[in-house]
Amino acid sequence: MKASIDSAGRLVVPKPLREQLGFTPGTELELSAVDGRLEVVVPSRVVVEDGPHGPRFTAPGDASLTAEQVRELTEAGRR
Repeated sequence: MKASIDSAGRLVVPKPLREQLGFTPGTELELSAVDGRLEVVVPSRVVVEDGPHGPRFTAPGDASLTAEQVRELTEAGRR
């Protein structure tokens, strides 16, 4: 899939990719140059804290994670 950068330096992510990646207006992204490529990463909202029984995973502020999101994060960490 191709895209172009406009004169203001904006890159439009095509709709099929936005939908596939879950990008919505206001999604914060981290950008970096890696081996001559543009790498786009959605920063994690999960914070690792020291709890009384070892590490504890929390979401900052009022955000809460569903059981499914916790399972997905756990599986992603195992890969």
